[in-house]
Amino acid sequence: MKLLLTSAGITNKSLENALRKLVKTEIKIAFIPTAANENGGDKDWLNENLNECRKLGPVEVADISLDKKEWLPELERANVILVGGGDTAYLMNWILKSGLANEFPRLLKRRAYVGISAGSLVLSKEIQGKSERLYGDETENPPNGLGYINFQIRPHLNSPYFPKIRDKNLRELSKNLVGDLYALDDNSGVLYDDGKIEVISEGHWIKYSKL
Repeated sequence: MKLLLTSAGITNKSLENALRKLVKTEIKIAFIPTAANENGGDKDWLNENLNECRKLGPVEVADISLDKKEWLPELERANVILVGGGDTAYLMNWILKSGLANEFPRLLKRRAYVGISAGSLVLSKEIQGKSERLYGDETENPPNGLGYINFQIRPHLNSPYFPKIRDKNLRELSKNLVGDLYALDDNSGVLYDDGKIEVISEGHWIKYSKL
């Protein structure tokens, strides 16, 4: 499985190069924006993510809250499935409800997966819960994640928009998690290439490991 799990998307050349290394051919992206459907207000960040993707190659939008016949062909034509940010629990519920969870094992045999924020978080076994109190919108009873990775991702390290995503709070959080925790700022990502893990960054990141 080939994954690039980011905080804020393909925001710099290092992350772009890492993705090109995974794909090894012309990039064709299917962009899943579904996590943003639950977010109100300004969504300039979503447009920025789409514009970043269009610089890499052709992009088709595939909203999994629509009928399966609308989005599955787009995913099958792509060689990169990019899952955007927003509400993590909402996204995970739609991954299950839409049937995408059942399609992923087949699709990801020959395609790279890129996650942005929520799109990265859903690959862990556990996703956000109210005890974390880091984002301000924690879900009361969050669903389980897909469990494709045995470590945790926390995006938006040191972001002014997420004032609780700081080293002090993450040290406490990491004590109660299973596996390593990678805290990533918006210029960082974790590259997972068939079990090999590498952090790609032009910013700041922290790894928290169990003793």
